[in-house]
Amino acid sequence: MALANGWLVLVGVGVLLVALVVGLVLGLRRRGHAAGGDRARIARAERLRSLPAFREALSRRILALSGILLLGALTVVTAGVVAARPMSSQTIQPVDTSRDIMLCLDVSGSMSEVDVEVLTVFEELLDGFEGERIGLTIFNSSPVQIFPLTDDYDFIRTHLESIRESFDFVEQVPEHWVGTLNGNGASLIGDGLAACALGFDHPDDERSRSVIFATDNEVNGASIVTLEEAAAYAASNGVRVFALNPVEGKDADVSAELAAAAEATGGAAFGLRETTTVGDIVEQVREQDATELRGEAQVVWTDTPNLWIVVTSIALLSFVVLLWRVRL
Repeated sequence: MALANGWLVLVGVGVLLVALVVGLVLGLRRRGHAAGGDRARIARAERLRSLPAFREALSRRILALSGILLLGALTVVTAGVVAARPMSSQTIQPVDTSRDIMLCLDVSGSMSEVDVEVLTVFEELLDGFEGERIGLTIFNSSPVQIFPLTDDYDFIRTHLESIRESFDFVEQVPEHWVGTLNGNGASLIGDGLAACALGFDHPDDERSRSVIFATDNEVNGASIVTLEEAAAYAASNGVRVFALNPVEGKDADVSAELAAAAEATGGAAFGLRETTTVGDIVEQVREQDATELRGEAQVVWTDTPNLWIVVTSIALLSFVVLLWRVRL
């Protein structure tokens, strides 16, 4: 407010100085004409003033002077509006993208095709991420963290590509086997889910936490942590589990168990069918996450002086041009 008042004072002083200069010039010119008139008076000057051409010239001059005054006043007013910083309001509803997503992939032999699809989908989604942190943990008979939660998307892309390419089995020991075969059995989903839930850091931060849990749920062996225990731990830490089951319906009891575990965390279970792809499911997960993160509507005020600056500039330019044309 103080700055706006200062600008108003400066503009007012500037206009006042211009008016004083104009008045001084007019006064000096009038005095010069008066002095010249003493030396050479014109007879019958009233007849000259009655001529149509003289009246027309006088009218144009009066009109021009009036225009100068009007433009000067308009310039002062619009400059004052600009100095007062006109503002406009806009109501927005922010969407916070502070999401943590842990990819939790069962890398047993029957899951290779689905794992590759999940990794490919997330490679494609990376360009649209902004603020999300992504982590990757894989498991079979034992879990391995490939990389922790991070928003270094170049780093993420490099490791997603590396793991995806390992499913081509071009190496004698593919990367997704390293460290995942140290236990007894296969697809120990309780241990895998528990390891993924443990990967979320900074529990006090306001972030959405989700696990995308891809498994065929065909457990072979005894895990250290049961699926129910792992789901309960995830729920206690605000982690939601979204399960992707490529063989849903093959064993109704097993599918129901996985669905119940996911729903207990506030998440859901999805079955892959001919008309449902990994990309469809991941998009649904992201949409649900975004809904959770919508903030309260806020009114944002922004400066909007552009129109008034244009009007002031035009008025000032017209003022100067008209002043020059009148040739005071």
